Amino acid sequence: MLEQILLHHKQFSLKLREEPLKIRLEYLSDLEKMVMDHTEDIVQALRLDFAKPEAEALLTEIYPVLHEIRYVKKNLKKWIKPQRVSAPLGLMGTKNYILPVPRGVCLIIGPWNYPFQLMIAPLIAALAAGNCAFLKPSEFTPHTSALLKVLIKKTFSEDHVTVIEGGVEMTQNLLELPFDHIFFTGSTQVGKVVMAAASKHLSSITLELGGKSPTVIDSTADLEQAAEKITWAKFVNAGQTCVAPDYLLIHKDVFSEFRSHLIKKIETFYGKSDHQKKNSPDLARIISVKHTERLAQLLKEAVKQNAEITYGGDIDIPHRYVAPTLIEKVDMHSALMKEEIFGPLLPMIPFHEISEVLHFINDRPKPLALYIYSHSEMNIEALTKGTASGGVCINDSVIHVGNVHLPFGGIGESGLGNYHGYFGFRAFSHEKSVLRQYWLGRLLRVIYPPYTAFKINLIKKLIRWHL
Repeated sequence: MLEQILLHHKQFSLKLREEPLKIRLEYLSDLEKMVMDHTEDIVQALRLDFAKPEAEALLTEIYPVLHEIRYVKKNLKKWIKPQRVSAPLGLMGTKNYILPVPRGVCLIIGPWNYPFQLMIAPLIAALAAGNCAFLKPSEFTPHTSALLKVLIKKTFSEDHVTVIEGGVEMTQNLLELPFDHIFFTGSTQVGKVVMAAASKHLSSITLELGGKSPTVIDSTADLEQAAEKITWAKFVNAGQTCVAPDYLLIHKDVFSEFRSHLIKKIETFYGKSDHQKKNSPDLARIISVKHTERLAQLLKEAVKQNAEITYGGDIDIPHRYVAPTLIEKVDMHSALMKEEIFGPLLPMIPFHEISEVLHFINDRPKPLALYIYSHSEMNIEALTKGTASGGVCINDSVIHVGNVHLPFGGIGESGLGNYHGYFGFRAFSHEKSVLRQYWLGRLLRVIYPPYTAFKINLIKKLIRWHL
């Protein structure tokens, strides 16, 4: 069945190559209308899947998608134009340009943490570039997945965009097919599996992964403001965000004061008592019992290795609840400091000198994001230039993802390739080089055999004269 659907998509993708800009814009407008007309349905599906607060659903799932569509529609005419490039003297008289063309049929595999946004955002880029797409949403968010299937079927031809539901086995079956491009968002572990599968067909690939994104707070930072921003960035979506601050590196001179600010902000956002936080309509649940059990095990193991829970720690596995939790004196070899946490557990580590921080970060896999809270230009420059990460955000967290003018993606274990805005269009396009020869091309016969002494001397002069 999958092979037959893919064949239909491949045939349709050939037609898409001939379609004018106007048609691509119509597809994007149809997608925009779909989101606008069904915003309440999308919010409800997200609430049913993991109690995502309405404000977070609107802010992190609906708004970014609509903003992206409108930005792409505004700029697509410019992006699809052939880009003229110059030619060397030896190719004088030729016309040279780079032509962005569709890759063909693309597979987009989405995650469960932002199951609508991270399914639709890559689709926007795929449609803008003129491709067909298979969408594989996560089985962990069944309500959102089912809604996506219905909405996409109403909006697009089945030969153009198709939603394929299912679990791990279905994903494995899809990865056996010869897609022209695979776009995967998820864990590093699964990303390696996807990359191995893509290699069998030499499919191009974009991997949007995660990792342990560090946050540095030095002694010059505005502590109250930093605490407020970090509290939101860490605990939005109950910490289930690929770019969430994973652990804090705090200068020893401000450690205690910063902890106090952080606790105050948590209680302002979600309530002072355990009961208030557990019943807060503003705090999402963990996606599944299995994932809640994993977080409970991470915390239990850390405490066993002498870590101290200095705030929170309440976990209700059947109700998939994990309280915002601050942890100190963490063993650097514990799973809590090796695995991406992906939940509302926040280790806090003191440091003395910025050189310690540089060594600490560079001694670990390259993260998806690095957050720096500082007013020391020297420290900011040292951390920005002295470390490798997918992106850097200074005196804020997470919001760099919302700038469509910036490429979003990881490096090393945190990802391969990037997207958003023009960078998404490029990810789903092949940049075809085109050279058109004119009558002056007859002059090139001087380099054809037989290779006389005159021709060899001419070639030597071209090299010597840097032509």
